[in-house]
Amino acid sequence: MSAGRPVPTGLAVALLAAGLLPAALAVASPTFGWLALAVDVAILALCAVDFLLAPRAEAVKVSRRVEPILSSGTPNAVRLDFERTDGAAAPLRLDVRDEPPVELESTGHRQALTLPADAPASLTYLVTPPARGDARFGDVHLRLAGPLGLCWRQVRVPAAQAVKVYPDLTALSREALTLARTSDAASARTQRRRVAEGREFESLREYRPGDDYRHIDWKASARHASTLVRTWQPERNQPVLLLLDCGRHMAGRVRGRRKLDHAVDAALRLARVSLDAGDVVGVLAFASDVRAFLPPRKGREHLRLITESLYRAEAALEESDYGRAFDFAFARQTRRALVVLFTDLVDPDASAGLLTRTLALRPRHLPVVASLLDEDLEAAATEVPREAQDAYARQAAARLEAEYRRTATTLRDAGALVVRAPARGFGAAALNAYLDVKSRGLL
Repeated sequence: MSAGRPVPTGLAVALLAAGLLPAALAVASPTFGWLALAVDVAILALCAVDFLLAPRAEAVKVSRRVEPILSSGTPNAVRLDFERTDGAAAPLRLDVRDEPPVELESTGHRQALTLPADAPASLTYLVTPPARGDARFGDVHLRLAGPLGLCWRQVRVPAAQAVKVYPDLTALSREALTLARTSDAASARTQRRRVAEGREFESLREYRPGDDYRHIDWKASARHASTLVRTWQPERNQPVLLLLDCGRHMAGRVRGRRKLDHAVDAALRLARVSLDAGDVVGVLAFASDVRAFLPPRKGREHLRLITESLYRAEAALEESDYGRAFDFAFARQTRRALVVLFTDLVDPDASAGLLTRTLALRPRHLPVVASLLDEDLEAAATEVPREAQDAYARQAAARLEAEYRRTATTLRDAGALVVRAPARGFGAAALNAYLDVKSRGLL
């Protein structure tokens, strides 16, 4: 480890600035010039002595504590621990600067710290990854103060560390079932999950006013001398296939994030809820070819594999081949399945190919097409233009919106389900569609 390099403190700079006063008076007498030179030389000599007396890098043990998997879009804590190893009796002043990944937004990665002689110390700062993928922390840079307070010893402590950035896994919980009943998280906390109306028998209970007479179990009622009704739950072990379009249409940004990032978040939430409900979930990511595929399976370990396969998914600047993706997926899928396609329906040329392949799934499978609502595009299609350029923008936006409505109407008329929601409620809207399918027994 190198001896570091000297960095003058604010006090040293202030003293050198004060030494300029005699230099300004040198025009009156050469004696002041020699005085200014002597002051500057003395200050520089003291800085050199202070640098030599400052603790070396070996005097401090530094370690970084950060989770190997970070959550995108949310603040993640990073902790730096410090411990004295030189046995000195005086506290040590430090100026600490960590090297978080440049693509992550960081707050507080540079701080001042006083390290006691007989006790460890730590500091914490936050990093917020804007997107999924791999990231790498660099080294930790320290400035160790000398005893005179005139000079720092700046050193680099090797601490390079690789991390992975996954979608926000804290949202993949059973509370997602509650969030699915609303388009935003604030109002979701006050809503409760609807009672499922599936077709799989669950249990018997006593009749209550308002119950459907068709659900009365007359034989059980006769045996127990009490009117009993059957309760139902959604069927389990049903296939759910999630298709993620990774083509150029998903590379656009909505609310500061790529459309694909919103789609991956929604897909993982849907996968978690489906697996918790006892269904089997498969995933296929594609652009011009198939990027990742996991056949339908069930269990918590399968959710980990799905997350692992999607966290590196990137939107490629190429046309998506829906035909190749559908052929690949359904060559291996024979059972009737709920097929949720996360894509964009704004481009009329791409939508034409999507329509043909999606409608071919009916009636064997139940397709759901989920796309993001671009609120800026929607606003541009309706706002009153103030200039000629605004009028052209409105016309283009209105044409795109009309193409979407035409495509969505064709899909719905053919029996497919269409989900469109803004980024903030996109995951909840996709979950709503799944829960509605399960409660109505559409599979």
